[in-house]
Amino acid sequence: MIDSKVFAREGRVLEGSLDLAALPRLADLLLAREGQLVYRLEGRVSTDNKPQLWLVVSGLLPLGCQRCLERVDHELEVDSLLELIDDEADLTQDDLEDDSRDFIVADKSLDVAALIEDEVILALPAVPQHLDCALPEGGQGNAKVSPFSALAALKKTP
Repeated sequence: MIDSKVFAREGRVLEGSLDLAALPRLADLLLAREGQLVYRLEGRVSTDNKPQLWLVVSGLLPLGCQRCLERVDHELEVDSLLELIDDEADLTQDDLEDDSRDFIVADKSLDVAALIEDEVILALPAVPQHLDCALPEGGQGNAKVSPFSALAALKKTP
């Protein structure tokens, strides 16, 4: 837990690793819970004197391929610059429409693990899949039978 504004204004740095099993919302999306994420959280102040948190996370995530249903190891690289705000109501419409900036509400007891988990979940591919894989073989060697073949057989009988 950190005081996000103090952390940012003092330019503090927090580095470490987290076990995938320690992130329950993320673990539910994985095929396996073994492995770790390496992170670095750095506090800073922008040129216009706004507190920011810069988060970098990397690791290998065992996801399920949506095409062949086998394991696909996804190389994760998160690089997020989060601007701290006092209240969501402080954001203007222009701020909300600006996709180049990300905001989070400043918190005196910000859970760093939850922040990392949120950013990792946002960075997951919508449809994880291998670059080159085949569909699972349900029939394995059986030729596809046309649903109209029975009608063709009835047509041939006198």
